[in-house]
Amino acid sequence: MSSHTEDRIECLLEAAILASDQPVSLERLCTILFRDDSVDRRQIKEALERLQVRYQDRGIQLNHVASGYRFQVNQKLAPDLARLWETRPPRYSRALLETLSIIAYKQPITRGEVERIRGVSVSGSIMRTLLDHEWIKVVGHRDVPGRPALYGTTKMFLDYFNLRSLSELPALPDVGLNHQDIMETQIEEQEVGDNPAAGQDMSVKTDSSHESVMTETHANQNHDSIH
Repeated sequence: MSSHTEDRIECLLEAAILASDQPVSLERLCTILFRDDSVDRRQIKEALERLQVRYQDRGIQLNHVASGYRFQVNQKLAPDLARLWETRPPRYSRALLETLSIIAYKQPITRGEVERIRGVSVSGSIMRTLLDHEWIKVVGHRDVPGRPALYGTTKMFLDYFNLRSLSELPALPDVGLNHQDIMETQIEEQEVGDNPAAGQDMSVKTDSSHESVMTETHANQNHDSIH
């Protein structure tokens, strides 16, 4: 019989996730905290679900994203918490948001195909920025002359937008919002829990042909943690 009570299991999970600077997967929690198999995977998952319910209306919440579990500031508290942060959030251009949105919804896709959908060229700086942030990656090559790279989104992308899988992306409406509008809305919803203490500058200069800046957000969804 296991010596671990439900309360102790929850306390261990709570402490481990809180102490981590990145999402912690269920598998890692199982192998690191309960290596003696005294607690099985089902018990751990049930304990995590209880913690999620317990924190759902609190100032911090336990969220399940693609890479695992993490504590984040409750996004409903945005107006009250914004003045705590002095770091200016980075700005994302329309061109970058459109490019990211198209890749997210149409992946795997080549740069040329993105350009055909947008109707304008995609600058190398935009692709480098998305690759550097690890929001996209090369997932293969199109079997045509030149074998252009195919791009898709990453776990980092899912984590940033609080998604466990691409199936949780909001459906594109038949009319109204386009790809870029959807992604802009998603980014704005992540702004609250961000902790700008890390102070990373991920701002993107707008292309000369796309001068308007569409949205502002903090550097990285990992900043959503309460560290």
